[in-house]
Amino acid sequence: MPIEIKMPALSPTMEEGTLARWLVKVGDSVSAGDIMAEIETDKATMEFEAVDEGTIASIAVDEGTENVKVGTVIALLAEEGEDVDAAASAPAPSPSPAPAASDGPAATPSAKKLAEEAGVDLASITGTGPDGKITKGDVEGAAGGSPAPAPSPSPAPAPAPAPSGERIIASPLAKRIAEQKGLDLSTIKGSGPGGRIVKADVEDVKPGAAPAKEAAAPAPSAPQPVAQLGGDLDAPYEAQKLNNVRKVIARRLTEAKQTIPHIYLTVDVRLDALLKLRSQLNASLEPDGVKLSVNDLLIKALARALQRVPACNVSFQGDELYQYTREDISVAVAAPSGLITPIIRDAGRKGLAQISTEMKELAGKARDGKLQPHEYQGGTASLSNLGMFGTKQFDAVINPPQAMILAVGAGEQRPHVVDGALQVATVMSATGSFDHRAIDGADGAQLMQAFQQLVENPMGLVV
Repeated sequence: MPIEIKMPALSPTMEEGTLARWLVKVGDSVSAGDIMAEIETDKATMEFEAVDEGTIASIAVDEGTENVKVGTVIALLAEEGEDVDAAASAPAPSPSPAPAASDGPAATPSAKKLAEEAGVDLASITGTGPDGKITKGDVEGAAGGSPAPAPSPSPAPAPAPAPSGERIIASPLAKRIAEQKGLDLSTIKGSGPGGRIVKADVEDVKPGAAPAKEAAAPAPSAPQPVAQLGGDLDAPYEAQKLNNVRKVIARRLTEAKQTIPHIYLTVDVRLDALLKLRSQLNASLEPDGVKLSVNDLLIKALARALQRVPACNVSFQGDELYQYTREDISVAVAAPSGLITPIIRDAGRKGLAQISTEMKELAGKARDGKLQPHEYQGGTASLSNLGMFGTKQFDAVINPPQAMILAVGAGEQRPHVVDGALQVATVMSATGSFDHRAIDGADGAQLMQAFQQLVENPMGLVV
């Protein structure tokens, strides 16, 4: 029996995905561990590995197909020694027997071998397999003196008439595509084994190239963006389908704003000491190829602040409050598919160089859509930095089930009172968003104060 390859659940929250790309084709041999496809989940594009070995018998879901439910059969794998054609036809065998081809009756390899050993003439046997193919059982019946019974005639005609004396051999997927496109298979030359018509042979054929079919109205070309009415607005637009990442962002953040009572607390933080320390550390780390960013130091500062104010390192869980004993900081990264938050785990106990190295690696994987679930799922608090875009201050939406997120803006030269005197200092505004069900305003204020002190006196980040 063929092995069913099903859409996997590549993350605990995955319910459906997009089959982004097949890396194998029908007829390819695969072994356990081989990469078969790339699947777009709700957060990233991930590689799907084979767990069995065999030959790809058929592909049921084309690449680019969206909203494929977990558990859906996406391909069939023929086991070693199993006839690939029979395996491909197992789920939906063709009901229409066809006459034998002029170069001899079609038979499975095992049937041919048995017929040769038993001295049975294949031309005298009526096949009962898919498309009238002679199987091992048919030969065994003939060799025992009891010819296999002929299959009952199908009431439905074959989907495409073949020229007299010739037999059309096509994969089930090719037949289905041809039927959908209104193609005459007898006009198509197969490129598969033995002239078999495969998916690739029918994909690029235009419906107009099928003279045997009644001419159908030509399919309309894709409409160009034109002025359309969008609600009460009369403006041109082009509709873009949401990818899986954007769907998850929309669902989760809508849920967050509707169900989480946000409280926002903002402080202004002087960056001069932090910037000076960063320059000194980068000079000493240059031989190691490490270059710290301001964001690396802010990740460490938030983690250390959570250590000082553990009442903010929590999450609201219905009748319970989870108090975390480790500071796992989710860091917002803008990727082509949408916002994603890779995690620096145990950030409070890691050195700055390690945080910097991990963050660069995770950010690169996030932008390439290669993050693994354990690299972005979880986290006890989040950091979102839009300072590089010149944003002065903003309020971030909490990423549930976390109970807080810190939003930091750009550091800029501002008049600032230092030791009772007005000076020009580099100042950054930071706003904490807190889940008021889990964190009281006073606790949130203490966290913001601890963060401010750690940034303005940054030696606490390196000890």
